Amino acid sequence: MTHLKSLTAAAALFAATGAYAQDNFITIGTGGQTGVYYVVGQSICRLVNRGTSDHGLQCTAPSTGGSVANINAIKAGDQTMGVAQSDQQYYAYNGESSFEEPFEGLRAVFSVHPEPFTVVARADAGIETFDDLAGKRVNIGNPGSGQRATMDVVMEAAGMTTDDFSLASELQATEQAQALCDNNIDAFVYQVGHPNGSIQEAFSSCDAVFVDVTGDYIDSLISDNPFYAEATIPASLYEGIEEDTTTFGVRATFVTAESVPEDTVYTVVQAVFDNFDRFKRLHPAFGNLDQEEMIQAGLSAPLHPGAEKYYQEQGWMDGGS
Repeated sequence: MTHLKSLTAAAALFAATGAYAQDNFITIGTGGQTGVYYVVGQSICRLVNRGTSDHGLQCTAPSTGGSVANINAIKAGDQTMGVAQSDQQYYAYNGESSFEEPFEGLRAVFSVHPEPFTVVARADAGIETFDDLAGKRVNIGNPGSGQRATMDVVMEAAGMTTDDFSLASELQATEQAQALCDNNIDAFVYQVGHPNGSIQEAFSSCDAVFVDVTGDYIDSLISDNPFYAEATIPASLYEGIEEDTTTFGVRATFVTAESVPEDTVYTVVQAVFDNFDRFKRLHPAFGNLDQEEMIQAGLSAPLHPGAEKYYQEQGWMDGGS
């Protein structure tokens, strides 16, 4: 009987330990390894893991398919948190665009950097505007990525379909610069924070140019959708670029699910904002981040209570909000 009790106690302890380990291991969905989403997730995990001995959380941030894939994985319970474009956060919460049903359990945590919709073309392709992509070989982004979702929106606004391109490739972001410089495509689109490694690779490896994304249909997208805004890509961010590029864009946002414990989200938020200067140094796209802007810009889903608690403690948000 004593032996049986010991085994039972050991089993209970093992089960509790396993549950504890599972509850304290968080996964953050990011994007391609050359993109800023990957850096966002890795940076957050770095700050969280610095305090593991104090709070017990362990964080990992693998490369994923991007915004849509991250939100779907959070909904399925396969990821704890993830990075997503502000428009995809809106669509997911409201059940629009590529999301067939509202994800009412989606919760916002904070926003990060601006993300201009970016078109990069070969200099010899004769592409000066978005409309000039017609008849060209264009990488429109892999399914499930935020860049693909935004490209679909822009094409619809411009009255275009993939049939208007001589080739509509679906390469990963990590593949597009080489494809451009190998003359396998004429242009690629990317929804991304700047500076970006994939885009820098294109400018360093071949003669490439930015393309302005403007026009009446872009103006309408901005006026009709609260998650879009005019955006500029400063020439100073890339060697060899002499003029700023005019386009529009979204913001990168950090999201989770309502079911994630309040303490978990609070700890992650605390790790970022208690070490905010360190966080801003981890990528040039973070350099101009403002804490109070981050808790409201581009957020359409309700704030998670764990995030809200921290912001109230800092005096950035009223206690009754």
